[in-house]
Amino acid sequence: MSQDAKQVTIVMIEDDEGHARLIERNIRRAGVNNEILPFTNGTDALQFLFGPDGSGEVQSGQHLLILLDLNLPDMTGIDILQKVKGNPHTKRSPVVVLTTTDDSREIQRCYDLGANVYITKPVNYDSFANAIRQLGLFFAVMQVPETD
Repeated sequence: MSQDAKQVTIVMIEDDEGHARLIERNIRRAGVNNEILPFTNGTDALQFLFGPDGSGEVQSGQHLLILLDLNLPDMTGIDILQKVKGNPHTKRSPVVVLTTTDDSREIQRCYDLGANVYITKPVNYDSFANAIRQLGLFFAVMQVPETD
């Protein structure tokens, strides 16, 4: 990520460990070496994002990019997206929805809630790997704002 790439932390919220490994491997293949913090459920991810008191101020001043699956074991990605975009400290953090759901109503809902990018995971392994590599190339040139 172009402004001092080392400072941008990628928060990956993905419950499928195989998908998580594939995502990380192909982001790395695209030359992105940022820290990737993996979470397999929404509860732990939100605790990290908003801190123990739930304010979000704990992460203030960091550059965060969130990779978000919609289908999680404990809550929906929609719930997480609403909380992230509804919090004054995280609302500017880019959220990339990366999910198997290709329902047009879900896509519209995510954009309405403030998702920055919506990507449907290809079913084919090679297509999935290629899509993530291209996403990594995008990450290498995008600007990410500081959290408040």
